Amino acid sequence: MAHRMFAEFSLGQLVHHRELDYRGVVVDVDPMFLGDGETAALAVSEDEPLERPWYHILADGRNHVTYVCETSLTADESGMPVENPSLGLFFTSFEGNHYTPRRLAN
Repeated sequence: MAHRMFAEFSLGQLVHHRELDYRGVVVDVDPMFLGDGETAALAVSEDEPLERPWYHILADGRNHVTYVCETSLTADESGMPVENPSLGLFFTSFEGNHYTPRRLAN
């Protein structure tokens, strides 16, 4: 029987990158590494576990999304919202310590 992985973090949750010391909010979760090209080369060279969940993170104070392995993240308990110009594309509001994801029809 295959071992099933569950994501530790969810959409809208605030997180902190352990090594790079930045905060952010989860905008998407991949069940395993799904990057390619330069992203794949970097992940492999840093020996990140490719079979663990990977997260798309809107970084605080930056204008981009990062792609981070679960093992590099911890929950951010500061309760402070992040500053990123793309927040409105993914979330409707900030409540307490998390963002409320937009509902998108498939």
